[in-house]
Amino acid sequence: MTTMTDASVREFKMPDVGEGLTEAEILKWYVQPGDTVTDGQVVCEVETAKAAVELPIPYDGVVRELHFAEGTTVDVGTSIIAVEVAGAAPAEVPAQAEPKTEPKTEPKTDGEAQPGRQPVLVGYGVSASSTKRRPRKGPEATAAPATTAPRPELNGHGTAAAAAPAGPRPLAKPPVRKLAKDLGVDLATVVPSGPDGIITREDVHAAVPTAPAAPEAPEPPAPVAAAPAPAVSYDGARETRIPVKGVRKATAAAMVGSAFTAPHVTEFVTVDVTRTMKLVEELKQDKEMQGLRVNPLLLIAKALLVAIKRNPEINASWDEAAQEIVQKHYVNLGIAAATPRGLIVPNVKDAHAKTLPQLAEALGELVSTAREGRTSPAAMQGGTVTITNVGVFGVDTGTPILNPGESAILAVGAIKLQPWVHKGKVKPRQVTTLALSFDHRLVDGELGSKVLADVAAILEQPKRLITWA
Repeated sequence: MTTMTDASVREFKMPDVGEGLTEAEILKWYVQPGDTVTDGQVVCEVETAKAAVELPIPYDGVVRELHFAEGTTVDVGTSIIAVEVAGAAPAEVPAQAEPKTEPKTEPKTDGEAQPGRQPVLVGYGVSASSTKRRPRKGPEATAAPATTAPRPELNGHGTAAAAAPAGPRPLAKPPVRKLAKDLGVDLATVVPSGPDGIITREDVHAAVPTAPAAPEAPEPPAPVAAAPAPAVSYDGARETRIPVKGVRKATAAAMVGSAFTAPHVTEFVTVDVTRTMKLVEELKQDKEMQGLRVNPLLLIAKALLVAIKRNPEINASWDEAAQEIVQKHYVNLGIAAATPRGLIVPNVKDAHAKTLPQLAEALGELVSTAREGRTSPAAMQGGTVTITNVGVFGVDTGTPILNPGESAILAVGAIKLQPWVHKGKVKPRQVTTLALSFDHRLVDGELGSKVLADVAAILEQPKRLITWA
């Protein structure tokens, strides 16, 4: 059985922007009914359990309806906006079948999959789940709420009219389409490497002809710190309740799971980093480091990478289901960042293979993106070892909790001028305290002590970065 629908209306569904997430909250609409939109234009910002993400629309048209108000949590696969596309012709759509992406010149005939048809993108299938609203503190949104009457929906990419171009549309998620548009890359020329021929972010980056040189900019502060908290006015109220959601909810669940799954052990060492601080100042004047982010965290990260190279067994994870230790031959170095949305841990992919200038560039990009609240979910996946810089808050050290799936995390305390015995005399020296937490199922005391001692030795005598690398 089929029903007729107005093919000029395209229903854009909430995509899975985080590889397996099931819902997202609409933070802000950038368009209203009656606005004209173009392919790749950002129409709204949503927050998942991992990050805030901007969603671009995948076609041109005029906004007909916003199905949900700001502050609403919507399941993946649910239509969030209707766009009227000019010049489209009516088409038949199965009344109960799941939508499928088809070649643009082939009309749908039934609910069965046809040979040669493209696979459905993640996040564009039918969702049987309902949506749920969360309380909002701001003024009421102007967007129209979801209608209660059922409405037939087209696939998120629609079925093109006979006058549309003949070739199939390249498969890519909305954030990837926006990235390609920002970089000036034609998706039709990109070779996909994802499952079922889906184009990934890496494919888009690989298609960029040349990487422009990074513009020189004033060096930002070393750590990623949270924005100052607004002044609290109690107005007689004795309590304030804040909904736990998004990044904070995901972080809380991950930390509880880690604390009660992995047996944590933490070791500490206090080290004289005076020579490292001098090297930081020298590197700032180096021509090859001009325009890059140079600070103590850069050398601490490099020291940890060298320590892992000397003790590779620490770079592993515990597979509970298979009862196996998974040894990693790469290092995705996580950097814990406190942001207004909560604690996030993006990571530098393949940090072990980067030179010092490349590592500085990657850390600078990571910090800037985190500050702007634009860290992608992919950037927070696949970490192997993490650094958390609590010294930015004036804290001497701490006992950090492991990120799930990782074997170790290094906490860096504040670097302070302290009296220190140097060459037999008490002198003022730059001193800090390091703390290494590790999973005792994977890492015994000897291995953990070797890694921490190596990091301390390098920071005390940074020339070891050359002799040990």
